[in-house]
This record gives sequence, structure tokens and C-alpha cells, in this order.
Amino acid sequence: MSKEKRIREIQLKFRVTAQEHEAILQKMALMGTDNLGLYMRKMAIDGYVIRLDLPEIREMITLLRRYGSNLNQLTKRVHETGRFYEHDLEDVQEKQNELWDAANRILAALTPLR
Repeated sequence: MSKEKRIREIQLKFRVTAQEHEAILQKMALMGTDNLGLYMRKMAIDGYVIRLDLPEIREMITLLRRYGSNLNQLTKRVHETGRFYEHDLEDVQEKQNELWDAANRILAALTPLR
């Protein structure tokens, strides 16, 4: 690639100690990146990087998928048979309660980030 076509044409250089370098590498690993240029640019411009990797969010996505699948099956059965059973309603309410519990756990985990 020729120099005229580069978007970023200014190069910044600075020195760090071995300990500072190791700290930077550790923070990059926590953020899930090994691209030093990208990480340093992000830190220099924004001053911080937040990566949310909450198991509670993954759990809620799993619950949403299950709930959606169960609801689709129930809807299909109701359309086919014209019947809706009491235990079906209880199952829907139970899944909704699980989703609310997961949402509350996520909110509790995010509260300290204010």
C-alpha cells in the first residue's frame, strides 16, 4: 500500500518500561484484543475501554431462545387444535418469571458500573 492511500498517516511513538508494557498487555488480554495499535488508539481517544462479558447476559439469551421456541410450539398447537391448556399458561408464566429473574441479575451486575 502506498503512503498516499493510508488513512492514518501520522505515527505516534513513545517508550514504556518493561512493567508498563506487561500491564498494557494484561489489560489488552482482559479486553480480548491483541491489536496494540487499536487498543492504544482507543485508550488515547476515549480514555477507557469497557468490555461487558456477563454470564448473566448469555444466560438470558439462552432463556429467550427457549422461551421463544416454546411459545412458537404452543402457538402452533393452539392454531392446530384450537385448545389452550392450563399447564401451557403455567409454563408460559414460569418462563416469564425466569426471564425477569435473569433481567434483575443483569441489572444488579451493572449497578456498580455507574
